[in-house]
Amino acid sequence: MRQVIIIGSGPAGFTAAIYAARANLQPLLIASSVEVGGELMNTTEVENFPGFPEGIQGPELMAKLQQQAERFGTEIVYDDVVELELNGPVKKVALGSGATHEAATIIYATGSAYRKLGVAGEERLSGHGVSWCATCDGFFFRERTIAVVGGGDSAMEEATFLTRFADKVYVIHRKDSLRASKIMQERAFANEKIEFVWNSEVEEILGEEATSGVRLRDTVDGSTRDLALDGLFIAIGNDPRTHLVHEKLDLTAEGTIWVDGRSSRTSVPGVFAAGDVIDPTYRQAATAAGSGTVAALDAEHFLADLEDASVEVPAAVAAEILTA
Repeated sequence: MRQVIIIGSGPAGFTAAIYAARANLQPLLIASSVEVGGELMNTTEVENFPGFPEGIQGPELMAKLQQQAERFGTEIVYDDVVELELNGPVKKVALGSGATHEAATIIYATGSAYRKLGVAGEERLSGHGVSWCATCDGFFFRERTIAVVGGGDSAMEEATFLTRFADKVYVIHRKDSLRASKIMQERAFANEKIEFVWNSEVEEILGEEATSGVRLRDTVDGSTRDLALDGLFIAIGNDPRTHLVHEKLDLTAEGTIWVDGRSSRTSVPGVFAAGDVIDPTYRQAATAAGSGTVAALDAEHFLADLEDASVEVPAAVAAEILTA
């Protein structure tokens, strides 16, 4: 019987583990069997995470967070969660290997996944000119020509932000009108650095060692043409990884896990959530890490209150948890 199990191995999960381990909660962290480290494992230079003035590679940052968590006693299991039982005082986590772990609290920090185009060159050139985060990578495209794929508010926001760095920003959209809000459209239309490429979709991302352009297909007549670029930003949305908690935890209209105000408390007592899985807006490594801190502290306070009569936990279960 564990005091806390953390599901997820991104900045939120590992930060929660650091805090929980330092509080002597002996956390068990369930990392993916194949995607340990989250989205930062696909990021090259990270220059906006506090404490690294010279920047740091995404995989190196995640390795350091893992080492710090393990230093304080976090146990890590490289497996995939396949089923959760969250009701009642004892939470159960079933893994793909067949093992089942029990805990008084769960911290759910599975993050979100950027939607991908699914075209040739996308995976190969990820981190080499292909990006899903303008805030993360825009700085590297100073005085370059780049493009943003998408037609919603996120795409307009990304394109406008990228004009701070790039000389030219194309917006590639498969229709002849945008779905973005009026104010975001007007802002993009008014920016002289932004040019719209209508009725076009990316068929292939070009380049060997780095992105050199895209092959576009006209959605009206089917013709193709190449557009030379130094970078491509994909802004067609992202999906929080909530499939394990559908109909188990309350979700927001954006599809993220609902939490109580600025806390990490979900709709089920003893279950906490952190990182991108609760954040439809910011989705940064630093904000995810801060969210993981909140979750660990909330879990610690919950466990400390187990002896209080207001927490409906059987005495035998409470005793087992408190002596674990």
